[in-house]
Amino acid sequence: MKKTFFAVTSLTLLALFSTGCDKLKSRDELNKGVASFKNAKYVEAVEHFKVAVDLDASNPNARLYLATAYMSQYIPGAESPENLQNAKAANDQFLKVLEQDPKNTVAITSLASLHYSEAQGATGLEAKLKKLDEAKEWYEKLAQVDVRNKEAYYSLGVITWAKWYPQLATARAKLGMKPEDPGPIKDKKLKEELKAQYGPMVEAGMKNLEKALEVDPLYDDAMAYLNLLIRERADLADTPEQYKKEVEIADNWVQKALETKKLKAERALKKNAGGEAQ
Repeated sequence: MKKTFFAVTSLTLLALFSTGCDKLKSRDELNKGVASFKNAKYVEAVEHFKVAVDLDASNPNARLYLATAYMSQYIPGAESPENLQNAKAANDQFLKVLEQDPKNTVAITSLASLHYSEAQGATGLEAKLKKLDEAKEWYEKLAQVDVRNKEAYYSLGVITWAKWYPQLATARAKLGMKPEDPGPIKDKKLKEELKAQYGPMVEAGMKNLEKALEVDPLYDDAMAYLNLLIRERADLADTPEQYKKEVEIADNWVQKALETKKLKAERALKKNAGGEAQ
C-alpha cells in the first residue's frame, strides 16, 4: 500500500515538475518571440510563439502574440496563398484567445482591424461589403465590452461612410451630377430609394461618431467623418433650403475639426517646449 502511495505521489510530483518546466520553457520561447517581433522578424517570431503555445496552451499572451505576428505579415490586396494564409491564421488564433478570454479587447480590436484591412484589399464590391460587415460586428462587440472605447464608435462611423458613399456617388453619376454639383438629388424616386435603404444606416453612423465625441470632445477625426456623413446626407433633403442647412452644419464641423487640430498642435508644442526646458 505504501509503495503504491509513494509511486502515485512520485508520478504526481513528476507531472507537476514537467508542467512547471514546460511553462518556463514556454515563457522563454515567448521572450525570444517578442525580441524577434520587435526587430520585425515576424516569420521567426511566429515559430517561437508556436512553440510557446504548444508548451503552454493556457498562456493567452503567447497566443495573442502569435496571432499578432501572423497579422503583421498580412498585406491587404495581395492574393498569394501565403498572404491569405497569414490572415486566416491570425483570425483563427485571435478566436482561440477569445475562447479563453471572451472580453479580451486586444483580440476583439485586432479582429475588427483585420477584417477592415481585408475589406480595403478586396477586389469586388460584394467581397468588400462582406468584410466591412464582419469588421462592423467586431467593432460593435468592442463597444459592448468597452463602452468608453472611442475608436470602436469612430470605426463604426467610418465603416458607415465606406458603405454609403459609393452608393451615393453612383446615384449622382447616373443622374449626370458632377461631384462638385450641389444637391439635393432631383430624381424623387431614386432619392426615396436611397433614403429607405441607407437613411437609417447613415443616422446610426452619425450617432456612433457623436458617441466617440462624447468620450473625447477633441476627437477631430470623428468630427471630419461626421462632416462627411452630414454633407452627403444633405443630398437626400426634400428641398434646396434643407440641403443648404445641412451643408452649413457640415461646414461647421469642418471648421471645428480644423480649430481642434490647431489647439492640439499648440498644446503638443507647449508640452515639448516644457520638456526641453526641464
